Amino acid sequence: MSSKLIKSPLAALLIGCLGCAFYAQADIVIGVAGPFSGPNATYGDQYWRGASQAAADINAAGGIKGEKIKLVQGDDACEPKQAVSVANRLVDQDKVSAVVGHFCSSSTMPASEVYDEAGIIAITPGSTNPQITERGMTNMFRMCGRDDQQGVIATNYMLDTLKAKRIAVIHDKDTYGQGLADAAKAEMNKRGVKEVLYEGLSRGEKDFNALVTKIASVKPDVVYFGGCHPEAGPLVRQMREQGVTAKFFSGDCIVTEELVTAAGGPQYTNGVLMTFGNDPRQIPEGKAVIAKFRASGFEPEGYTLYSYASIQAIAAAFSATGGKDSAKASEWLKSHDVDTVMGKKAWDKKGDLKVSDYVVYQWDDKGKYHQL
Repeated sequence: MSSKLIKSPLAALLIGCLGCAFYAQADIVIGVAGPFSGPNATYGDQYWRGASQAAADINAAGGIKGEKIKLVQGDDACEPKQAVSVANRLVDQDKVSAVVGHFCSSSTMPASEVYDEAGIIAITPGSTNPQITERGMTNMFRMCGRDDQQGVIATNYMLDTLKAKRIAVIHDKDTYGQGLADAAKAEMNKRGVKEVLYEGLSRGEKDFNALVTKIASVKPDVVYFGGCHPEAGPLVRQMREQGVTAKFFSGDCIVTEELVTAAGGPQYTNGVLMTFGNDPRQIPEGKAVIAKFRASGFEPEGYTLYSYASIQAIAAAFSATGGKDSAKASEWLKSHDVDTVMGKKAWDKKGDLKVSDYVVYQWDDKGKYHQL
């Protein structure tokens, strides 16, 4: 613009005011990263719906210090290399101030290194591998528990409630799946029970008949599986088709009704057990938000409310510290409770929740799961 056009004090004032207005209406950009494509896309959808509703509700209430939350999506497809590319794009191009993500621990691990280097706060609603918060990253948090906590709950149930003597441990060779299986295995061994089988399968496979034959040969009371619903479904179906009646037990990555679809119907998933946090849909603090989701025709299962709560935590930290400074926000989160749609949450110095609430659920013959 020519300097001749801004010589008058009035013109200069107008231009200055326009600049101030633009600054005041700036967005706080938050990335939502997870699998929006591929076999685990249902969890990305849960993340996005939860984060979107939280952002809409916070913006309707005035935003963060008057600034609106703007969400940008990053699809990692639960692939580590793609997760790194997504993280770099969120940091370099989208200029995010915070990230909610990722989902698969194998994606969260490398992506979090990008956020750590950039000094950006990140909260994962669903990654449970213990190493995520064991690497000294000051801006890394999670809204869920850890596999070493989940494995203890599962093992106690298998040994104390089911009275299992023979347990086969199967995993999907992934950071999350093998990590969960190993956590349960370690707890079993600690309690004097040696697994009768320890085997891995590959994500993406659908034919597990050879593995099922091997499982059948060791006559287990329980088959404990570390992995997600795309493999858990076909595995349990093929077990039943081959006459293996052992209890099937898994973790929080089968918390979706798509497990039933993947298995081929509730006749195969009936009786399947899993660990997950106390059902957030039963928490009084979330009643109004849950009603909004259901009114739109969406059931906020799985990690939907975990994602909503992650946005709430970020907003609370930024509001309390008066800006987008991740270092200040992270320090604040580690010394303050936050009221969320899932109740009051608090974090330790590692970024882990101070209270983990894993419990056991069972799937029924209608294709629904219920807390035991």
